[in-house]
Amino acid sequence: MLVIDDSAVVRGLVARWIEADPRFTLAATCSDGEQGVKRAGELQPDLIVLDVEMPRMDGLTALPLILKAVPGVRVVMASTLTQKGAEVTMRALSLGAADFAPKPEAGRLGGAETYRDELLDKLAALAPRVLRPVPAPGAPRPASSAAPAPATIRPAASPDVSGRPAPSASQIALLAIGSSTGGPQALRRVVGALPAKLSIPVVIAQHMPKVFTAILAEHLSREGLPAKEAVHGEILKPGQIYVAPGDQHLTVTGTPGQFRANLDQNPPVNFCRPAVDPLFESCARAAGKGLVALVLTGMGSDGRTGARFVRDAGGFTIVQDQATSVVWGMPGAVAEARLADMILPLEAIGPELSKRLIGGR
Repeated sequence: MLVIDDSAVVRGLVARWIEADPRFTLAATCSDGEQGVKRAGELQPDLIVLDVEMPRMDGLTALPLILKAVPGVRVVMASTLTQKGAEVTMRALSLGAADFAPKPEAGRLGGAETYRDELLDKLAALAPRVLRPVPAPGAPRPASSAAPAPATIRPAASPDVSGRPAPSASQIALLAIGSSTGGPQALRRVVGALPAKLSIPVVIAQHMPKVFTAILAEHLSREGLPAKEAVHGEILKPGQIYVAPGDQHLTVTGTPGQFRANLDQNPPVNFCRPAVDPLFESCARAAGKGLVALVLTGMGSDGRTGARFVRDAGGFTIVQDQATSVVWGMPGAVAEARLADMILPLEAIGPELSKRLIGGR
């Protein structure tokens, strides 16, 4: 692993965290992007922690050079919890960064346990590891639900894994999406392929902190459909995308045509707020058979419990496949619980949804 940060304090602190963790091996540290690009090409690391603001060459300039020098490397951006930091981070994700970890304010790093835990957990989820196949129907479930790394070969099996019929365009009343690591890039691909005249609302729970979710909504709106952070109590409009604000759960109440957004700060679910499980559960109660739920790339298992509510209510669940997921934790958890109706590569999800939403076959 390579750590690139211009602050000697931060660089030393992150290096000590990595060296103390048996899951990782620290290859080197660098103080600016120019040096980082050079060392990355020499060392060919699997993982890189890259600071955003640095002298000589900043992280945004260094990122594409690093990705060219080290094909397949996973880069985690060390960003700040500010609007500027969020905007730069979203640009970095669009350029190919795998994820980000918001740094605490300067002078408060000595007690940055939250930052340490989040950074190390994300690095562990992105690290290469042995792959596990999706269990066939009737096969015993694996003992562990830990997330495997992305596969390099796409399975040839049919994407229709449950045998349940997909809802027709006239039946679909709501699209709910859950995502985490790798989610912003995946969301843009999916949203960009949706019909321009969408007759249903779309609700999204992406694991992100405050400020970042507003920037995410801005980026999604550039893909075609209007997108915004959800507001408590508002009626959900057809053709509008609603993103759960950072640090708030988004749930949906009402009936088709009169869905209403609700925000709360109930305790985190699966260590996350916003979380996918409460969103899916509420959407299942409100939309029933008219719900299509989509689980995209992300670490952990958030969405699995919610997908069970979707199944019980008669809704339909699609998950991103292992080959195209940055981390196959969330979609893999749903697939391994046999709650996925379809497993599709990222590039096929948007067209499949569009076909269903406009009544194609």
